[in-house]
Amino acid sequence: MGFRYSFLLLLTIITLPVFAWQKDALYSFPIGDDVSVTIDLPRIDQHLPTTLIIYALPNGNTTAQTMGKKLLPGDDWHFDIQHIKAQTAFVRNALQKQNIVVAYLENKYKSWPQFKKVHPDYTSRIPFIVDTIFSIIPSSKKSLHLNGHSGGGSFIFGYLQSVNTIPAFIKRISFLDSDYGYDSSYLPKLAEWLHRKDASLNVFAYNDSVALLDGKPFVSATGGTWYRSKLMMKDLSGEFPFIKLQDDSLIIYKSKNRRIHFFFKTNPERKIYHTVQVERNGFIHSVLCGTKEDSKGYFYFGKRAYDNLVE
Repeated sequence: MGFRYSFLLLLTIITLPVFAWQKDALYSFPIGDDVSVTIDLPRIDQHLPTTLIIYALPNGNTTAQTMGKKLLPGDDWHFDIQHIKAQTAFVRNALQKQNIVVAYLENKYKSWPQFKKVHPDYTSRIPFIVDTIFSIIPSSKKSLHLNGHSGGGSFIFGYLQSVNTIPAFIKRISFLDSDYGYDSSYLPKLAEWLHRKDASLNVFAYNDSVALLDGKPFVSATGGTWYRSKLMMKDLSGEFPFIKLQDDSLIIYKSKNRRIHFFFKTNPERKIYHTVQVERNGFIHSVLCGTKEDSKGYFYFGKRAYDNLVE
């Protein structure tokens, strides 16, 4: 595959199962020459099921910025726009009968689309990354969620390209304003996977086709997530009928089997909501929507529900 385990990765594979049950911790290690993984691992209770969420970073952000923190004078504003670590803490409080593990995926180009351009063999590299992380999580009862914002969606599509069928251990796929690369070629794999009773797909988008940057449109009519998400929903509706649940500033569609959700943020003021969708409880909702904890103690696109958990 063109990959070699680094010494640190081998050491992680050996030691992680031994020590992970003892305390909450962050583990970081490289895979290859240009990918770094940081695992936010809680104290693992072996009596509970474990959900691993692989979060592919957005373009331009570091792992530390994606995790977030309380801003101090002089801090980069990127530390205050996602807060995935604090949102993870909220999810853990909501899902106390599960071990919730988050693996942040970063590459040195700060762009998963660029990573794929640099590596024509990405359909070998990406599943290797996913399988490696999944294999080292120390739990006998585990499942996987694929999640990503912005260019992180390119990583998810790269994984979908690399497999003949989406594995049964993947229970949830969430695109947080990140499905720019969708086309109808992905429909057969997604539809086959979604016929499983425990598979869930969640897609978040805003009307970027009318958004303005410096007074000018920056997304083509068919190139943004607004168009691509509507195309995905149209493709899926042939097998999974949808019900419109809400139709105001936030338009929500849910499949009749309640396992597919589309969240469309309207944009009459032509603003940029690309990261706001994540910041305003988007990651929380991507994990909890459709579950018994859906919208309990938080609302998608509402006030930050995790501010007291920001470190």
